[in-house]
Amino acid sequence: MAIRRVVVVGAGFVGLSAAWFLQERGVEVTVLDRTGVAADASWGNAGWLAPALTLPLPEPAVLRYGIRSMLTPSSPVYVPPAVDLRLWRFLAGFARHCTARRWRAAMAVFAEVNRMALGAYDDLARGGVVEQTRPADPFLAAFASEDDRRVLVEEFRQVVAAGGEVDFDLLDGDTIRTLEPLLGDGVRAGIRLRGQRFVDPPRFVAALAESVRDRGGEIVTGFEVQAVRDGPRDVRVVGTGGGDRAADAVVLATGARLNDLARPFGVRMPVQAGRGYSFSVRPAHLPKNPIYFPAQRVACTPLHDRFRIAGMMEFRRPDAPLDPRRIQAIVDAARPLLTGVDWAARAEEWVGSRPCTPDGLPLVGGTRSARVFVAGGHGMWGVALGPLTGRLLAGAMTGARAAVPRQFDPLR
Repeated sequence: MAIRRVVVVGAGFVGLSAAWFLQERGVEVTVLDRTGVAADASWGNAGWLAPALTLPLPEPAVLRYGIRSMLTPSSPVYVPPAVDLRLWRFLAGFARHCTARRWRAAMAVFAEVNRMALGAYDDLARGGVVEQTRPADPFLAAFASEDDRRVLVEEFRQVVAAGGEVDFDLLDGDTIRTLEPLLGDGVRAGIRLRGQRFVDPPRFVAALAESVRDRGGEIVTGFEVQAVRDGPRDVRVVGTGGGDRAADAVVLATGARLNDLARPFGVRMPVQAGRGYSFSVRPAHLPKNPIYFPAQRVACTPLHDRFRIAGMMEFRRPDAPLDPRRIQAIVDAARPLLTGVDWAARAEEWVGSRPCTPDGLPLVGGTRSARVFVAGGHGMWGVALGPLTGRLLAGAMTGARAAVPRQFDPLR
């Protein structure tokens, strides 16, 4: 079946990347989104393109938090107490994958895709996407103690053992504070990572959308998809307000809302909203590069004129309101480690839903229908892996040899 027209559902990093790379292969694309470009997880995340830190989410350390800590709103991983059988089934599957053996198997897959991920961004730049990635030098991880640092160093050792690549230096407290004056006296040890990058997520997604339009693509916002109907000659995407769009194929890239549209086509792997929070501040000294506090799971990124502070993993339904306690938990975690920040002058408080799978691996590829494809389930790594996902999926849909990793099979 020749694919000449594709409807992509979802205008975030992943969906727009799929649209852009399909255009590279001569396909006419229409992108539909219920809200707008970068309306959910693509907008408020940290924007890191950091292969050294792009790791499987289910890991033994998550289980070490314990159920009691996961029920505490200040915990980096939080599960609100609620009667939600679908959520608890997801968490049971997630827990089954939080073993060293399964983490190593998943990490071997991440090592493979991490080696290609930045190259996909370079493809976008060569193809005319005007917003550029920025080198993160230095990319700093900061710790309140050397004991905290040993946890990440051990994780890096396991990454290398699984085939990944990590280039880093150990720093003492005085040295890391010299490299980044915003770090406070609470920082006693550090790591300098090499070879990482970052982007301003809202700007980058807007530039990617503009490039899709400039190349003849249509982006339709305010179009909420009710159903996808596969027919003998085409596939139709039906909107809740009436009207539909027909094409040779459809790509479902709807983030944490993927299951409802993908399940009729054999995709049984659950996708759960792992909600992250962020806000921005304007410190007296604006860093030029990202800062990571691994023990607190707090990520900080300079976005031109402001400093975004992000963190937390909250397993909750995507449409739940922002929980102010989660914002305050990030503030309480970061306050002892940063100086010169007016925490009361926060702006852009945000919550967004990362699409998480129980095994920590994305869903990328075909379904039981030859016309319906899936691109999602990236967890925290939709920015890091979105363009590569688009490139691999576009190739698979149009007969290229570059194969999507079999572990990403949506029907697994």
